[in-house]
Order: sequence, then structure tokens, then C-alpha cells
Amino acid sequence: MTVGFIGLGRMGRPMSSNLCRKGFHLAVHDINRDAVRELEALDARAATPSEIGASCDIVVTMLPNSEIVRDVALDLLTHMKPGGLLMDMSTIDPLVTDALAAAAAGRDVDFVDAPVGRLASHADRGESLFMVGASDRSFERVKPLLEAMGTTIHHCGPVGSGTRTKLVNNYLAIVSCQTNAEALALSQRFGLNLEKTLEVLYGTTAINGQLKIAWPSKVLAGDIEPGFTVDLAHKDLTLIVEAANAAHVPISVGASAREAFSVARSRGFGSRDFSVMVDVLCELADIQKPRLKD
Repeated sequence: MTVGFIGLGRMGRPMSSNLCRKGFHLAVHDINRDAVRELEALDARAATPSEIGASCDIVVTMLPNSEIVRDVALDLLTHMKPGGLLMDMSTIDPLVTDALAAAAAGRDVDFVDAPVGRLASHADRGESLFMVGASDRSFERVKPLLEAMGTTIHHCGPVGSGTRTKLVNNYLAIVSCQTNAEALALSQRFGLNLEKTLEVLYGTTAINGQLKIAWPSKVLAGDIEPGFTVDLAHKDLTLIVEAANAAHVPISVGASAREAFSVARSRGFGSRDFSVMVDVLCELADIQKPRLKD
């Protein structure tokens, strides 16, 4: 079986590399030639999207946004043979996912949406989490690939379920960053001891995974190098707000959080880890930034 992989960015490169290391034969494409060369060093074959579509049984896309996914996928489908499978692993507008699934079905090509959970560092180690929308048959076809790239696989339901589950998950994760930022900024203004405040929060229903698992090793340790950037968080919140509007679900907290991330981007924090939201708020309010003692 030959697998095509299009999109060798910060997530796609380690994911495709893990496929190569696990024995899959890959044809790869990216506009970044250096990324392609890295995969060629692992015995992958460089190819154009049309060549990938025509020659590969399964094609994987991992691309930045809905518009690029739509353009690339529709082009691929003109070259893919009946019985092929296209799996998009990007985080995109679920209505685009639905449209691509319909276009694939019209050409007798199976479609799977399998957006990725966890961070780029997990992808490096082959420890990604996948939220999969697929028929049972398609899920079994892609499962060996997912097992080679990650450790946790959730079959969320039919096509479109993976993308929608990812938006629900990211909504809570990203909004948690904003609420954590406001809470810790308030604690700093009150002059509270950070360690003692966290000890209290960790023992009540106020706790969340961002505050207990992620932040102590990121912003609270002074590390704002990106695991998941402010720019990506803003992009995902935009997708979430628009998808909620399309589904007629009011989502006022998400809309407010998106504007907070807009402020962070306007102040030059777009490329920083999204836990930096607490630093942004503290700068705005002239509050000392919270940091754990060594």
C-alpha cells in the first residue's frame, strides 16, 4: 500500500516521519522544499499532488486552514481512483468537511476526518490523539496509520464527527486559558501567594487540565515557546464561533475569548504559546507576571 501525505508543517512532518519509520511507503508534498528533503532522507518519495492522487491508495492531508484543504482536496479527487481513501487531519470548518465528503462520495472515494489532539511535541514522539469521523469500513482502513502516528484513537462517529469533536475539545481548552489568565491575574493583584493559590485550586472543582498539567511547565515556569500558538488558538476560536453560529448555538464566552486572543495578537504575542494569555493580561493591567519558584 502506498500512502500520500500532503502538508509537512510542524504537525505533519513528525506524523509522516513516524509513518516512514513504521514501514509505510510514502509519497509526500509540501511547498517547503526543506521539509520534503527531511522526508526523503527517511525514504519517502517527493511527488506533486496530482501524482499523489493518481498513485496512492490512501492520501492524508494536514494543512493550515479550510480554504487550502478545500482547494487541495478537490484537486486530489480529480486524480484519485475509485476505491481510494482521502483522510483530512486538519482542523477546519465542519461544513467544508461535509462538502468534501460529499464530493469524495461522488467519485467513489472514501473520506475520513481525523483531526489531531495534543501538541507538536506529542507528534514528535508518536503520541498524538486522534478524533476520527468515518464509516466503520473506512476506520479500519486508516487505523494502522493512526496507530503508527499516535497512542489514542477515538472513533467519534460518521464522517464529520471528528472535526466537530475537535472543535468542542478545543473550545474548552482555549477558553480555559483565558479564564485561567483572568483568575491568576486577579490573584496577583490581590497579592496572594501563587503556590498556595494553586494548591487550593487543585483541590476544588475550579481545576482544569490547562492549569494543572500544562501551565506549570509553560508560562508559570517562564516558558512561552509555542506548543500551541496564540495565532492557532485564535484561528480555532474563529472556527468554533462560526460553526456555532451556523448551528444556531449562542456562544458568548467563546466570542469574548476570541477577542482577548485578538488583543494578544495585536500586541505581538501571536507566535507564543497560548498560555501566554496570563502575561498579556498582566501587562495590560500592570500586574506582576505569575511565576512559580524554582
